[in-house]
Amino acid sequence: MEHTSETYTERMSVDAPEEFIGMFGIREENIPLFKEELGVEIYAHGGEITLSGDPEKVSLARQTLEKLDEIVLRGEPVDRTRIRYAIELAAEGKADRIGEIMRDVIAITYRGRQVKCKTLGQKQYVDAIKNNTATFAVGPAGTGKTYLAIAMAVVALKNKEIERIILTRPAVEAGEKLGFLPGDLAQKVDPYLRPLYDALHEMLGIDAYQRLLERGAVEVAPLAYMRGRTLNDAFIILDEAQNTTSEQMKMFLTRMGMGSKMVITGDITQIDLPVGKKSGLVEALEVLKDVKDIGIVQLSHRDVVRHELVQAIVRAYEKHAQKNERSERRPRVFRP
Repeated sequence: MEHTSETYTERMSVDAPEEFIGMFGIREENIPLFKEELGVEIYAHGGEITLSGDPEKVSLARQTLEKLDEIVLRGEPVDRTRIRYAIELAAEGKADRIGEIMRDVIAITYRGRQVKCKTLGQKQYVDAIKNNTATFAVGPAGTGKTYLAIAMAVVALKNKEIERIILTRPAVEAGEKLGFLPGDLAQKVDPYLRPLYDALHEMLGIDAYQRLLERGAVEVAPLAYMRGRTLNDAFIILDEAQNTTSEQMKMFLTRMGMGSKMVITGDITQIDLPVGKKSGLVEALEVLKDVKDIGIVQLSHRDVVRHELVQAIVRAYEKHAQKNERSERRPRVFRP
């Protein structure tokens, strides 16, 4: 349908000041964002909101605001990242799915904070973990790949679905070599495993984490420690899997034992392996794409749940990579 120059107006109301503040902010700082992203004029006075502009855009704006209001009424915060994401969904004809954001509680941290899916991509990821024995999650930093997997692992441990959690990473990053780092092996690999410790501490608390560690219910170790083992009744998470070699990935995947679940996470745009060395994650995604009981989830900049600037940075890098890929595919003309 073509847009017309006709100006159309619709009005909607919110019942309580808390709803209004939840959507537009204490100082109405979100209104310019709604105007810019939705392409409509928004006037708010008291509990009444007036939308005017192109009829299609006004209709889209109303759907978006109504669905965001549902989230506010559930007591969830509506930040600028969530506003942009809701608008994108509405523009794709998925306004009815905006209400799914932040609906289901996945876990509760030791401080009582609820862990929820903040995007549809995250929901797809969590569902894949529930429904498959092994799940691959590929996407940029800030999409919650590791954190959500650890949350799911902690819940499985508390529900006695598994006996232990095993978290591992390849100790290869940004061109550094372990031999150049000070200390014994444990001290050398600790910086690589620190993000995993941090997520576990947030979910369990340091005291509970230490108790589980002492009795062997939680293990955080470099990938090399997995060789030669069979891991039964465990929730095993391989983080930063883009930095595995083909041999390491195959070794890891074949550690799977009875009653276990695996989650493999990585960002294939951040490979730190030596030049010419193929990523085990990239290969595994090709080899295992049609294997039953293996879920593969692709997350994108839209699933970034950190500061909105992080989302903008990831999107800019994605566009740059696509531009370079197109220029490399373009046939070269050789002139005599």
